Amino acid sequence: MGVSKQQAVENRKTIIEASEKLFREHGIDGVGLSALMKAAGFTQGGFYNHFQSKDALAAEVVASAMEKAGQDLQEALAVPVKRGGNRLKRQVDFYLSGPHCADIEQGCAIAGLAADVRRLGHEAQGHFAGGLQQVFDIVAKLITEQHAQGRDPDEARREAIALYSEMVGALILSRSVAATDPALGKEILTANHEMLLERLARDAEEDKR
Repeated sequence: MGVSKQQAVENRKTIIEASEKLFREHGIDGVGLSALMKAAGFTQGGFYNHFQSKDALAAEVVASAMEKAGQDLQEALAVPVKRGGNRLKRQVDFYLSGPHCADIEQGCAIAGLAADVRRLGHEAQGHFAGGLQQVFDIVAKLITEQHAQGRDPDEARREAIALYSEMVGALILSRSVAATDPALGKEILTANHEMLLERLARDAEEDKR
């Protein structure tokens, strides 16, 4: 007895979600189809009922992960802050925290997939680039909103790209040494966290003048 169209859709979604977690933890090349399907709760033989190839699956994983990354960021930034608070500072505090660094499976998709994307096909790279553009746009808009005098769109975009790239880089480097040198991993997070907050504080002071 075959599965319904709705069940097939749900099964496909389950495979994508399970694959994303494994890809983040082990890298896309480090996970075989057998492990992917086992994690999703299916047999390896059923893989090609849903995807033409592993590359096709990887492209959908990247698309799904990047879409969710943008949604999660928008939702996080939309949460009201207390009087005198700063939504951008709050995001930096979260992003460069120990718990977020340790949460490879559910943390930032950009940091989790960046190392693998360059080895994937054009479709996956396109999804990643599109998601990255969305994140930069969200952060640039927030930067503009938080400056009383506004911000030139080009300048806001440069600031957004630099800020987010620094955070992602710090997260990736911290994770890369966390197992063998946790003190260095923490130092990387702390140094970037402090420097970014100092920059945000300077910008806030200049904005008051």
